[in-house]
Amino acid sequence: MYGWTGHILRINLTTKTFKNESFSEDFAHKWVGGRGFAVKILFDELKPGIDPLGPENKLIVALGPIAGIPAPNTGKAVVAAKSPLTGFYGDGNIGTRVAEHLRKAGYDALIVEGKAERPTLLYIEDDKVEFLPADEVWGQGTYVCNDWIYAKYGKGVGVLNIGQGGENMARYAVIRSLEGRAGGRPGMGAVMGSKLLKAIVVKGTKTIPQADPAAMKALGTGDLKKVGQIDKQTGWSIQSTTGVLPFCNEVAGLPVRNFRKTQHPLAWQVDGERCNDARVATYGCPTCTMRCGITILDKEGHESELDYENVALLGPNLEIFELAQVGSLNYLCDDYGLDTMSAGCTLSFYADAIDHGATDGDFRFGDAEQAKILLRWAAHREGKIGNLLADGSRRMARVFGHGSEDYAMQVKGLEVAAYNCKFIPGQALAFGVAAIGAHHREAWIITFEIKHTTRESYGPEKAAKVIELQRIRGGMFEVLVSCRFPWIENGWPLENYPKYFNLATGLNWTLDDMWKTADRIYSMIKLHFLREFPNATREDDYPPRVWFDPANADTEGPIAGKILDLEKYDTLLQHYYDQRGYDRRGIPTKATLQALGLDAEAASVSRVARLD
Repeated sequence: MYGWTGHILRINLTTKTFKNESFSEDFAHKWVGGRGFAVKILFDELKPGIDPLGPENKLIVALGPIAGIPAPNTGKAVVAAKSPLTGFYGDGNIGTRVAEHLRKAGYDALIVEGKAERPTLLYIEDDKVEFLPADEVWGQGTYVCNDWIYAKYGKGVGVLNIGQGGENMARYAVIRSLEGRAGGRPGMGAVMGSKLLKAIVVKGTKTIPQADPAAMKALGTGDLKKVGQIDKQTGWSIQSTTGVLPFCNEVAGLPVRNFRKTQHPLAWQVDGERCNDARVATYGCPTCTMRCGITILDKEGHESELDYENVALLGPNLEIFELAQVGSLNYLCDDYGLDTMSAGCTLSFYADAIDHGATDGDFRFGDAEQAKILLRWAAHREGKIGNLLADGSRRMARVFGHGSEDYAMQVKGLEVAAYNCKFIPGQALAFGVAAIGAHHREAWIITFEIKHTTRESYGPEKAAKVIELQRIRGGMFEVLVSCRFPWIENGWPLENYPKYFNLATGLNWTLDDMWKTADRIYSMIKLHFLREFPNATREDDYPPRVWFDPANADTEGPIAGKILDLEKYDTLLQHYYDQRGYDRRGIPTKATLQALGLDAEAASVSRVARLD
């Protein structure tokens, strides 16, 4: 078997034991890697109803058959577990040297079980696994922890670590790596913290198995240079993702004041041009020639790595328009190991709930200094408010009541990414049906529906586009595992990725094979959701209710007086279900599951929930 090592490393923190397990060629071909391996392992090994923050949960680090190979942007890994934030399968994609080192150590995936007796660092070097004390850095932020690891093992090792947010099990704590990489929005860092696992360090020295290593090296390294050359021509990295902020502001798609507004005249003060002007360093993932990590000095003088999502949600969404202050909030999130998107949405919800009388408090939009204090409280679960903030906006809204659930900006418990869909139906659908909750990673169709279709349309073409992008972004890139930016931002053809896959594995796959794998994985995540929530309905795939509220319509600008139409959205949702082969609840039909080879998984779910 080429392309895969054929091995998974299983580590039990409770017993301090580990085991090298093999998997079959059939398993590799059916699930490919990354998200595919993760969802299958968790589906098979987790009992429904377990506590995501209990020792029964398992942390998965999964790689794909091109992860770590010199080719465009392959320095990525998938981290997954049952989510403490949403209550079902959750994952994230993180740039890390672990992608290369774990594969060179001889493994395609890592399963971490149980709970340690004390704060622990896992050190993996080829066939060796050590359980080492991490008391010295327990209670410290991710930057101190990362430096401590580099001092002990050198800067070339692969690192995954958590900050105080993970240690205190804030439900949207992430896993961190390198200078500014983070992954696992639905609380993967909290799962590490619940296991008293401060960090994972990996060093591998073996050779990654490939069917044609010489051809793969020649093609991959050549393509890396080509992507870098294209990036220089397009100039994308000059502003990288922050360059989208003026566009979102112009088309009334920017989150402002907890998504109440869609534009702001001061938004230019935190846009991509200003970020680039303030740049002091640039960071990126391994095997990347279009590095996107624009780093500025924050208000306190720390280096803070910015992208569009954290700028928009910690800036305009909180009505903070001083770039250095936005940098400070971002730095704190990174150091504490909190997801910047969920943190921004949770803080903005809190301010909004105070404004609308759902709760008492002194936090107001625009108050950056108080926001810094609240982030500290959330990361450390300090006091009643800190505990509430650490649980995310949905749980806060359920405590506050008074209709506040309608403007908690989340889907299935995961906070909405930084695109205001008050009148962008296709992207609202993309958030509603995203596999793990309201993540932009899986389908971003705003430019498609604004530039290439009628914005007002709720037609089947938008459902088709969401599915197309899910297959590419949430499917192929998440199983190979690789970054989507060369394709999205610099037009690197999708046809290149089966070429890399085939040179690594010796197979002869096409993009259509990738799409079928993607459909299988999306159905599996749906089955995981249904097993945890047997009474699921189509309303679980609705975006936040405030987007349908006439009282929330803009009073001026390009979408003045316009909001999402609930009845038309429901029709659009049905288009999606029909094209996916799902029933009216949004669950794959038996015929769909059979066509995807998921008969056994369907039988498992049918014991606890009805399948049509």
